[in-house]
Amino acid sequence: MSSIHDPRYIGLIKCLISIREEKNITQVELASFLRKPQSYIAKVENFDRRIDILELNDWLKAMDSKLSEFIAISNIENI
Repeated sequence: MSSIHDPRYIGLIKCLISIREEKNITQVELASFLRKPQSYIAKVENFDRRIDILELNDWLKAMDSKLSEFIAISNIENI
């Protein structure tokens, strides 16, 4: 199984998408903050591209969220 299709990774990305949607942030707005093209956001959210911990932290900052809070709400510690 490819690591990008690992159930833990899928859950992590779904949680990121959920936060972005709850805060009414579009892919374009998030990409702009990260100084990336919108296609970068789409590729991550569609499981075509993997992000690392540094990129995860940048995404969370862009959405005014903290990594520690994300870990708690995403429940990744128990997966």
